[in-house]
Amino acid sequence: MIPPFIPSDDITQSIAQSVEQLLINMGEDPSREGLVRTPIRVGEAMQFLTQGYKQDPEAILRGALFDEDYRQMVVVKDITFYSLCEHHLLPFFGKVHVAYIPNGRITGLSKIARVVDVFARRLQVQERLTTQIKDCIQNTLNPLGVMVVVEAEHLCMQMRGVQKQNSITTTSDFTGAFNRPETRGEFMNLIQREG
Repeated sequence: MIPPFIPSDDITQSIAQSVEQLLINMGEDPSREGLVRTPIRVGEAMQFLTQGYKQDPEAILRGALFDEDYRQMVVVKDITFYSLCEHHLLPFFGKVHVAYIPNGRITGLSKIARVVDVFARRLQVQERLTTQIKDCIQNTLNPLGVMVVVEAEHLCMQMRGVQKQNSITTTSDFTGAFNRPETRGEFMNLIQREG
């Protein structure tokens, strides 16, 4: 079970002071009715959105390791994630697809989704997110191979800059058995959307 998130009052206050100054710099009045509690809300929200810094993804995987003589592909697809782009602090979000081929040990399937959340709840770039998920699973489970594909929409591209509304960015990374094109192809076929 995921423990409830409890923001730190000290960190909330520190962020709130910065947000209040930001509002002033933008030409807003932080004492306006709709903004009075905004700095506090932002302070709490930012702690929630970056809580991955305080979590150990390898410990999460190790918390549900099981000996199992299964050596076929395990795929968890369509893991929804939300993250913040470290360049503009704007959201990017989408789906992560993970496959690994066990080498005598498996982990609880929900733990893979939690690992995705830990890395997504940090200031990120999609390329690093992809590699961090792959490396964590490879280093902790020591499987015969891991492959991660991330598909995401970036609001820093949609709301500002080039303003391309329907663009999807896809990244992938893999190890071991997934170096073989036929193994990668099998994974890609399994995550392919129909229709």
